[in-house]
Amino acid sequence: MADKKRTEPDWQDIRVFLALGRHGSLSAAARTLRVNHATIARRLHSLEETLGEKLVERRPDGYVLTPAGTRALTAASDMEASVQTLGRGWKDDSPKGLVRINASPALSQGFLIPRLAKITTQFPGLDIDLATDLRTISLERHEADIAIRLGKPQDGDLIAKQLATIGYGYYGTQEICRQVENGTEPVFISFDEVNTYVPEAMWLARHFPHSRISFRANNQVSQAMAARAGAGLALLPHYLGRTERDLSLCTLEPVPPPREAWLLTRRQHRKDLPIRTVAEYITRIFAAESALFEK
Repeated sequence: MADKKRTEPDWQDIRVFLALGRHGSLSAAARTLRVNHATIARRLHSLEETLGEKLVERRPDGYVLTPAGTRALTAASDMEASVQTLGRGWKDDSPKGLVRINASPALSQGFLIPRLAKITTQFPGLDIDLATDLRTISLERHEADIAIRLGKPQDGDLIAKQLATIGYGYYGTQEICRQVENGTEPVFISFDEVNTYVPEAMWLARHFPHSRISFRANNQVSQAMAARAGAGLALLPHYLGRTERDLSLCTLEPVPPPREAWLLTRRQHRKDLPIRTVAEYITRIFAAESALFEK
């Protein structure tokens, strides 16, 4: 007897589609799930056959979701959250499950991690996945549930809440600050060549075009460490410079204008208990230490 055509999606097919949709390439999806490329391609084809729609398109730089794929990714992400909740049971009404967050390395390592990590003891059912990349992790592709961005987004079906206004300054050792304030030409620490597009790197290049860059690193936490070692002045957000041991704020102009930090979530998940709980917790963290950020 011939096999009856399957009309309901296979959960393993959905898991593969989630990985491909979030990461955009067969290689990344295969690494995440620890399977080979052929398995990813076979599972994707199986899901498309079941749903009767093309979910992704192959491009030179990877896979791009079709409109049907975007809708399917949203539904699949909701299914994933439900499966995680089922796995933890219904012993109480506390938030349970994995919440994925994206923030910059400086904001994550210099402020967020030691404060946010405490939520896992307050809510034992919550698990946190914090991606600390300069690369923007997409909410629309469901790579993250919460994102903290500098600057308010202008599009997308997102809920945006301002967290803080971040001021900046030039930080160095007391001796280096004394020399610069007495008229010595400043020597700077900045971003590496791959990250010259970062606003702070562009600011230094524009306003101090002839100054020496003695040390380059791909994130501001590393730059602060180099400043502590005496390599020069680092242009840092105040929340990082003020909490770094052995760094002093140097009187030097001009200084970049403040930037706004925004917390972003998908509108469709505004009632999701784990995501809402973590978002509210992050909001309280920033509110409690607002003076750390401002000029």
